[in-house]
Formats: sequence, structure tokens, C-alpha cells
Amino acid sequence: MMPKRFIDLSIAIEDGLSSDPPIMIPKIAYIDHRLGAETMKAFYPGLTAEDLPGGLGWAVEILEVSTHAGTHMDAPWHYHPTQDGGRPALTIDEFPLEWAVGNGVKVDFTDRPDGYNITPGDIQQALDAMGYTLRQGDIFLAQTGADAYWGTAEYLVRGCGFGREATLWLVNQGIHVVGTDAWSWDRPLPFQARDFEATGDASLVWEGHFAGREKGYFQIEKLTNLDKLPPTGFTFYCFPVKIKGASAGWIRAVAEIPEDPGS
Repeated sequence: MMPKRFIDLSIAIEDGLSSDPPIMIPKIAYIDHRLGAETMKAFYPGLTAEDLPGGLGWAVEILEVSTHAGTHMDAPWHYHPTQDGGRPALTIDEFPLEWAVGNGVKVDFTDRPDGYNITPGDIQQALDAMGYTLRQGDIFLAQTGADAYWGTAEYLVRGCGFGREATLWLVNQGIHVVGTDAWSWDRPLPFQARDFEATGDASLVWEGHFAGREKGYFQIEKLTNLDKLPPTGFTFYCFPVKIKGASAGWIRAVAEIPEDPGS
């Protein structure tokens, strides 16, 4: 059996990081082993600290966190109540598990400036340079370089993104799952807001996400380590946490890369 290497493509959910708008910043309360010993007394009447090894009990964390915190997958319900011409939009617990494992295709867009709107032509040009044609069920990953700014407020305005035409072009190639290392699949929202204010063109607003009203798709945001992946030839795993009726769920994104034993 050929040896394999696994690469972690997920960022951790951390307390208080400024990589999200204030309302979405995770809050984590850590109950350490000493405090855990106190909470255990409610489950074991008569228990004292002396009954526990070193006087210590369990450790527990309490989270106040958005489903869109950390590396996560958006479901079509996030974009609109309907998809595909009026069908009820899928929620994250309805994600087809067969789509969670697939041939990964990583495209490097780090040469594009922050706020750039990727076009179908940009994607095709990049694929041609790779000598690759997308196949049904491929998982398309966009490397923008934004993850270098994770942990800072600057992360929110870094990286390029995908508009309506580029998103629908990918879905029309048979792609069900896409991903980016940026905060949003769309280009950073302040760039969209600036152009909307200047033009009054409402079609610019959240256009990549809103493409899911026309054709449903799932997207992954806040990936990392895409620079460690080859363009193709790896398997990508992205099982979302099953949250009933939710617009998103956290994932542990992992790439599996076969290694040549002779290398």
C-alpha cells in the first residue's frame, strides 16, 4: 500500500480573535480541572476533592459561537430559503455525505489583488495552465493567501473572491463543493459595499453566495495551508458537524496525499 500524508487544512476556533466581525467573535469559557472537581459534586452526592486524583476533576469548555466561526461549510439555506428554481434549500444536516470526500483541485489565485472578483475566464486560464479539466464531483479549492492574516482584523479584507458568474460556472461543471482560505467565498464585503455605493447596482451584493439561489452548492470558508497542497492528485475530506436546520456547520478539513515510497 502506498504511504499517505495528511495535511490539516482547518483553523482552530479560538476565544476572542478579531478575524470575525465583533458579533461573530467566538467566546470560550474554560472550566479547568480544579473547577471541574466542583462541578462533579452535583453528579456524585457526598463527593469531596480528596476523593479525586490530585483533587482534580474533568475539564470542560462552554462556547458561544456562530456556525460560521472557524473552518466551516455553508449550506444553500445560508444563501436563500430556496434553490434550483424554488426547491427548499438544503440545510447543513442534509449535506450528502458522498460529497464530503472527493478529488481535490487547488487553484492558486495569490497573484490576484485583494478584492478582485474572479471570472470564469480566470478559472479556465488557471486550469489550462495546470493542464486539468474539471470533473463531476471534484472539490474546488481557491488559494487566495488570505489565511496569512488569520487572527487579525485585516483578514476580513484580504484575498480575492468569486462572483455570480464564476460560481455558477463551477457548479455547471458538476462541482458540488467549493472552498477558500479567505473569510468569504465572495470577495471581501467592504469592496462589494464600496462598488454598490458607487453604482447602486444591487446585483453586486453578496453575488457569489446568492448564486446558490439559482443552483445550490456548498462552500467552505476559512481554510488554511492550501499552499502545502499540490494542484491535483489529493483526496479532500470535509464532513460537516450535523446541526439541525442550520445554515452552516464546522468541519475538520483534511487533505490526503499519496507519497512515492521511493522519494
